[in-house]
Amino acid sequence: MTAADPRYPLDLVGVGIGPANLSLAALADDHPDLRTAWYEQRPDFSWHPGLLIEGTTLQVPFLADLVTLADPTSAWSFLNYLRHQRRLFPFYFAERFHSDRAEYDDYCRWVSEQLPALHFHHRVDAVRWNAEHAVFDIDLTPLGRADERGATGRVYARNLALGIGTAPHVPEQLRPLIDASATAPVIHSAGYLEHRDRLLAAGHVTVIGGGQSGAEIFLDLLRHRPAGAERLHWISRSPAFSPMEYSKLGLEHFTPDYTRYFHALPEQIRDQIRSTQWQLYKAVDVDTLAAIHDELYRRSVPGGWPDVVLTPGVGVRTAGRIGAHQLELHLDHRPEGGRSRLLTNAVVLATGYRERPLGSVLAGLDADIRTDAAGRPLVTRDYRLVLDQGITGGIFVQNAEQHTHGVGAPDLGLIAHRSATILNSLTGEPRYPLPERTAFTTFGARAQPEPAAPHGSGVPEPRAAAPSPPPRHIPV
Repeated sequence: MTAADPRYPLDLVGVGIGPANLSLAALADDHPDLRTAWYEQRPDFSWHPGLLIEGTTLQVPFLADLVTLADPTSAWSFLNYLRHQRRLFPFYFAERFHSDRAEYDDYCRWVSEQLPALHFHHRVDAVRWNAEHAVFDIDLTPLGRADERGATGRVYARNLALGIGTAPHVPEQLRPLIDASATAPVIHSAGYLEHRDRLLAAGHVTVIGGGQSGAEIFLDLLRHRPAGAERLHWISRSPAFSPMEYSKLGLEHFTPDYTRYFHALPEQIRDQIRSTQWQLYKAVDVDTLAAIHDELYRRSVPGGWPDVVLTPGVGVRTAGRIGAHQLELHLDHRPEGGRSRLLTNAVVLATGYRERPLGSVLAGLDADIRTDAAGRPLVTRDYRLVLDQGITGGIFVQNAEQHTHGVGAPDLGLIAHRSATILNSLTGEPRYPLPERTAFTTFGARAQPEPAAPHGSGVPEPRAAAPSPPPRHIPV
């Protein structure tokens, strides 16, 4: 049997190999009855290489690895990675709950190098539905050496998992600044480390964006520029350089309980809620804010203020280049309605990311994908796209469902649970028992907390499972 024969299709093909699909591949690897393959056009695993700044840490605990919150016994856990790297005891004595970002990247590389179903340097060009055999036709182009391992041409699969990730976002008013050949550098935060030396050599640098990436880049530039001649400006549309909501009850917005609640809401209500939740995921870690203040204070000790300007509540109205060495930003100061002009020699765009459009891969199925009133794909609770009834295969999405599943969609802490949900749905079996309740908070008036067990009973009262539609069984 071969995956290149539509009579013997793969059970699941993954498009893209970032942390989300790598998690799904790792959990699927524990089930030899599942035939899977995963394709990525990059030559190897890479996770935000431009932001692996020295000393930066994940904003989630190390337990939020690829597998642990779904299967703590998996061989692909972060702790098992430490064991194989002979660093388990050093990590234990370090008493670190949040690992370095570079270490997380290395851990994911370790997993990716051992899973045999992963194929890098392969680009998925097109996906079509093959009604005759009830499978997806997947066209591939190998980008590496001719002898590189992996399928070429076309493979067939009953189901797909899209993990194509996000792309750096440049707001419309800032696009006139983009010119790779110009002397004055304008760099998106995604490519920061690659261009850090150019930024450090610039006379004056402006960082645009008040989220975590903007804060980390501002701090790194501050630490590497000479005291008294920092010449840095940090601006943000937010009314303040605000700390991330990191209280324990606040973090329960990143639980499966909240995801289920959010998914059940009407579309309009979901959109309204999302617009108010920026501090859950677009603000700055409080330790990073403290480190910035500490560095600024240290530089003020000899006397005088650092040559630094931090301005919240500011938006860029228009932008352009003046000759080869200067950039011009026209700013709106929102609280008082004033305007100003800022000249600088380099700009870092810490302006975030946007979900890649599914049409880049699924153009051949565009007419079969059901959408909401805003034209976004409908996604079921178990992460399937809602498709035309004539398509019996499943297309699962990873980190492309924030509009239907809420703020937890891109969060690393939920990827293992999402992967387990997908595998349970795909096989029609509870291969990964998932908890019925994950938060102390009760979200929504319709959900009621379970009554406490009587004192002295020794065991809790049996709990009735919440009614839900049965999973659609996909034969494997």
